[in-house]
Parts: sequence; C-alpha cells; structure tokens
Amino acid sequence: MTHSEELSSALNDLVLINNDRIEGYQNAIESLETQDADLKMLFAKMISNSSDHVRVLSDLIVAAGGNVEEGTTTSGKIFRSWMSIKSVFSVNDRTSILESCESGEDAALKAYDMAFASDAHMSVDVRQTLTDQRASLKGDHDQIKKMRDLHKSMV
Repeated sequence: MTHSEELSSALNDLVLINNDRIEGYQNAIESLETQDADLKMLFAKMISNSSDHVRVLSDLIVAAGGNVEEGTTTSGKIFRSWMSIKSVFSVNDRTSILESCESGEDAALKAYDMAFASDAHMSVDVRQTLTDQRASLKGDHDQIKKMRDLHKSMV
C-alpha cells in the first residue's frame, strides 16, 4: 500500500466513526422526549461537530488522491458502539442514554488514537487537523460524562 493509500484508509476510518456519531446522535434525538430538550440541543451540536469533521477529512482524503467512503462502521471495520445505542433509546432513561453515548465517544477517541498509531505518513497539517478534531471529541466526551455523573447524583 502506498503512503497515499495508507493515509486515505486511516482518514476514511475517521470519516466512518464520525458518520457513526452522526447516526447515533440522530437516533438519540428521535428517541428523546420533549422534556429532554437540553440533550436534544447537545446532541444536535455534536452532530454538527461530526459533520464538520467529515467535511474536513473528506477534503484531506481527496487531496491525498483517495476516495471518500460513505456510510458507517456497521461493516465491523472499526467499532460498533454507536449501533448498540439504538437499543438503549427504547428505555428512555437519561442515565442509560448518556452512558451509551459516552461509550460511543470512547470508541471515537480510540479511532483517532488508532489513526495516530497507524503507519500512515501524515504531514504536520494533517496531524494538527486530527489533533484538533480529537480535542473537540474529547470535549464532547467530557461534557457527556459530566452530564451523566450529574444525572446519576440526582437519582
């Protein structure tokens, strides 16, 4: 595999995990009740973040001469964490939803860590972009965890 193909593959893995986040949070929003407007707004923000990440990653893939993959990781290539969230939403328990979202965020962070650990040659600009995106995801993760911990302490 050429350096360009390795980079495109690593970046496409990140596209797919961000698509997982988008789908997972869309499912979450659809499953929440009216009184969960705070979570709906938070999840909409996270969808927007991942959409932005996908756009940037797609530009990097095209610049590297690759083709952008579509869809999610349901093929099993990276993680299936976001897909397991669907079953939790039928319970409509805020704590369970937040715990599942945190697990999904863990999977997204791990995907970025795997990209950094891959053999793909990354320019300084690409590495910085991924570092910035990972930091954004870490902030989202920490916000979900904080809300989960706060909700747990109230019940």
